Amino acid sequence: MGFVGLAALALVVTGPAARRVGRETPAAVMVRLFRCAAVLGVLAVPAVLTGLAHDASGSGGYDYAAAWNALYDGSNAGRLSGLEVTLILAGAVLAVPLCIRKVAVGPAGSWLAAAGLGAGAVALGATKFPDAVPEDWGRAGFETLMWMLHLLGGAVWLGGLAGLALLALPGAVAPADRGVFWSASIRRFSAAAMSCVAAITLSGLFLYWEHVDGPTQLFTTMYGRVLGVKILIFGVLLLLGVFNQFWLHPRVDALRAAGDDRPLHRILVRRFPAVVGIEVVLGAAVLFVAPFLHGSARNQAFQANAAGATGSLADLPKIAPKAVHASTWFWGTTETIVVIAFMVAGYWFSGVLARRRAAVAPALTTG
Repeated sequence: MGFVGLAALALVVTGPAARRVGRETPAAVMVRLFRCAAVLGVLAVPAVLTGLAHDASGSGGYDYAAAWNALYDGSNAGRLSGLEVTLILAGAVLAVPLCIRKVAVGPAGSWLAAAGLGAGAVALGATKFPDAVPEDWGRAGFETLMWMLHLLGGAVWLGGLAGLALLALPGAVAPADRGVFWSASIRRFSAAAMSCVAAITLSGLFLYWEHVDGPTQLFTTMYGRVLGVKILIFGVLLLLGVFNQFWLHPRVDALRAAGDDRPLHRILVRRFPAVVGIEVVLGAAVLFVAPFLHGSARNQAFQANAAGATGSLADLPKIAPKAVHASTWFWGTTETIVVIAFMVAGYWFSGVLARRRAAVAPALTTG
């Protein structure tokens, strides 16, 4: 997820923003992001193998030989694991040339970045692709799409925040270029982040519908409690995003209109890295909590009732998946329209605030 987020940030947000300023900043920004991305891509390979080794060990240890042999072993699960390892390593290899300044800002830089991003995105998706032939192709395809939105949205949003925090450290952006660079970068990332939040929200609503039967299961099942913690952290991240969107971003645009020598510049330079740093920590907390989401709250509640009735924990039945009705599609479509409309309206309104503040900033500076 970190590799995908950094690559997307460089390709879509900071790369175009840096090209508006001097010659040194675009190269420095690309090199710093892709050096970190290459390291994350390489580290992902032993991380994946460690997870496979733990699953392959029957004693709770780590059997790396069995994990290595499981890659491309002829099974669907082996193919997907092999694809995940191969593609993330390929993405890291594609990122290595971008660690050289001339290549990073050269004509091949964008193509290498796009190819690396594509490889990383497919590797990330391989973690949720079905490893068996589904009985219902339509439902399996829709579930896979929702997981892709969830994972890619989280990767671009949280990985992008980590990348912005990385660029806020000294040495990446020349002092003379900071005003123009950060104004354009923050506005571009704002649009990308709001799209990611919409994707995470919509896919999260579907996964909630699929795995939870009512708010009470958020308190009565282990899956629900873990999901509740994840929702709380995500809610705090959203509040910080609202703060950025309606307070910080308009003031950055006002700063650009008024000039970099204003006292507001120092306030933003100090506050922006702190806010982004807090968001990165909360994002890491979400990723820490997510692996504990095993099974389904619906199934856990169903099996708890079954165990209470029989007094036995052996061979507990599993609850059937939720049936899809016309009302399901109606409410799902309504939620989609509402979330997208809300995000678009929020982005538009923050732009209005930015233009208003930019219009009055020169007058306030003169006064």
